[in-house]
Amino acid sequence: MTTVLVTGGTGLLGRRVARALASDGHTVRILSRTTAGPPTPGADVVVADLATGAGLAEAVAGTSAIVHCATDPRRSRTVDVGGTERLLRAARDAGRPHVVYVSIVGVDRIPTQYYRSKLAAERTIEASGLPWTVLRTTQFHEFVDDLLGRLVRLPVVPVPRGWRFQPVDVEEVARRLADAVACGPAGRLPDLGGPEVLPVAELVRGRLRDTGRRRPVLELPLPGAFAAALRAGADLVPGNRSGGCTWRDFLDGRSRSRLLEG
Repeated sequence: MTTVLVTGGTGLLGRRVARALASDGHTVRILSRTTAGPPTPGADVVVADLATGAGLAEAVAGTSAIVHCATDPRRSRTVDVGGTERLLRAARDAGRPHVVYVSIVGVDRIPTQYYRSKLAAERTIEASGLPWTVLRTTQFHEFVDDLLGRLVRLPVVPVPRGWRFQPVDVEEVARRLADAVACGPAGRLPDLGGPEVLPVAELVRGRLRDTGRRRPVLELPLPGAFAAALRAGADLVPGNRSGGCTWRDFLDGRSRSRLLEG
């Protein structure tokens, strides 16, 4: 077994990756800007900052692999691009750890600053001289759920016409990344999507039914290249659907958790 560093190891995906790696018998380090927060069983926390490079040399020392999950849509040039460059420099100085990077389906086709930053990070990893694996996935259930929650609070719910999502189980993604560590460098893996492609309008109406809210839903044709890319399905991978829980499974599991907590 190996020593594996997980960046973004306190986040939604990173915590699950750390647990999966620990269950496989690896020694796991979680990179965090602070030691605060709940501990992850089987993992140690090392304090470092991708935005400045502080502590990165110590974080990567002695590692055989790095699972790079850290991201910040609000500071993508600093964290996703610059932070990846700083991490790779530290990794090269420490040896030749295998870098496993999680990216997003459509980063090369959907024109946003955040996606451009993710694509730049991919290209930096590919050109780093280090052994590497990149996995692009569709949006996690939790991301889609948060977006829908914001929309259905409005008195009239606007829905972009023609948009579809393919939400994926974050546990499934974590397992794929842990398996990538075990399998060794593989370059670009096939993109991974969730088990269902669902129209956003259908998701919104389902969320309204589940919450008992009555809101008019207004489907609107949005202008611009970003909206056109989503209408064209640039965020989807219909030919490579994962296992893991469906959207309904996710909602049912969340409801059970809330009942137990209550």
